[in-house]
Amino acid sequence: MPVQPQKSVAPYKPKKGEAYMNPNQLEHFRQILNGIKAELGQDIDRTVHTMQDEATVFADPNDRATQESDMSLELRNRDRERKLIKNIDKMLARIDAGDYGYCDKCGIEIGLSRLEARPTATLCIDCKTLDEIRERQVAK
Repeated sequence: MPVQPQKSVAPYKPKKGEAYMNPNQLEHFRQILNGIKAELGQDIDRTVHTMQDEATVFADPNDRATQESDMSLELRNRDRERKLIKNIDKMLARIDAGDYGYCDKCGIEIGLSRLEARPTATLCIDCKTLDEIRERQVAK
């Protein structure tokens, strides 16, 4: 599930000569991550209430199967979102530790535009590309 930045936070426009991952940039990404986390939390709460409200016992086996299938799909989606919230919490901890925005493999800057597109990115585009190439080679 791709992470979409919160729409209410405008993209960061760095000033000329501005240091990478300065306090303004870190606060910008903290706002994006907290916004996504809040939206996911609302979605999870809404799903729980909807599932409780729609928990009906259908006499028709086909209707029951459809309802179970729908609930199963919803639960899988919520589980993915729960994992994403954990990942967001890790990113917020990295911001606090001063590690946010740097590649886990090579240590270079991930880049503002990549982080705007995917705030939970932990690899620079080069390392991520190499990982994807390796995955494709192994899958063959």
